[in-house]
Amino acid sequence: MTKIQPIGERVLIKQNKSEEKTASGIYLPDSAREKRNEGTIIAVGTYEDGRALPVKAGDHVIYGGYSSEEIEIDGEKCLFVDWKDVLAKVEEE
Repeated sequence: MTKIQPIGERVLIKQNKSEEKTASGIYLPDSAREKRNEGTIIAVGTYEDGRALPVKAGDHVIYGGYSSEEIEIDGEKCLFVDWKDVLAKVEEE
């Protein structure tokens, strides 16, 4: 994968794909799929003073906000999201 380092208080997130079919096996068209704001962090920037943000690559997060920049990296859609728009870190049990 191409190496990208976000500048400033931003994170690069690979979006989780929405379900293509229901539990009963019915395939959903793109227009009917629920868009989730969940993903896996690919790269993390830093605070203005150089301190590390409290997330790291590989963390599963929920994010919000309306300002994000979508890019394609090695055929995968990814988003640059401001750190303040990361709402939660999901920890699997």
